[in-house]
Amino acid sequence: MSSLRNRALKYIEGMEKRLKNINMPEFQKILDLARQYTDDAKYYLEKGDEETSLVDIAYAEGLLDAILIQNNIDPDSDISKKVFVGGTFDIIHPGHIAFLKEASKLGRVYVSVARDKNSEKIKGRKPINNEDQRLEVVKNIKYVYYAFLGDENDFIKSVENVNPDIIFLGPDQKVNEEQFKEELRKRGINAEILRMKERLNKWEHNSTTSIIKEVLNRYCNHT
Repeated sequence: MSSLRNRALKYIEGMEKRLKNINMPEFQKILDLARQYTDDAKYYLEKGDEETSLVDIAYAEGLLDAILIQNNIDPDSDISKKVFVGGTFDIIHPGHIAFLKEASKLGRVYVSVARDKNSEKIKGRKPINNEDQRLEVVKNIKYVYYAFLGDENDFIKSVENVNPDIIFLGPDQKVNEEQFKEELRKRGINAEILRMKERLNKWEHNSTTSIIKEVLNRYCNHT
């Protein structure tokens, strides 16, 4: 049995136990929706779609936790760890999807989408799509639990807002991990830092830069 399947089974069992023990009739519609997502997670797991099963059970957990937090009850769930990722996510391509898919195997994925001015500073060019467009696309990727625009002046502020268990880096993100850990420690953040080992090179274009170059070669280099 795969580790992903074991994880999904554990989460489903935990949610069923929590839903069985909760009695808040004033939130019955939301609880019914959480139960539906839990049933969907079981269905997809039986069909062998472990990733969709994990996404569904994370939605169910989020609904239940929202009710408890709204009523000043601390959630008692350990179903999913919080996984923080950050990036520009300009022209979405299979490399982005593979990265977010890997992150989702570790827990609920929170995405900090880079602001336009910060992206331009790092990459040396303006993003093709503005920050609101990029955020809207990322929000609708099934592996993403929650996406938001990052802090314009302080990247670690975005991490603080999530307070994640894991920070997941891309294989080519230029981050000095030791310095990053030290800055996190100063702010009381004890997240584990993990990095995707390598790009998955099964596609012709797995970076925004390669897509831009291809467009230029096809349509802009004719004399």
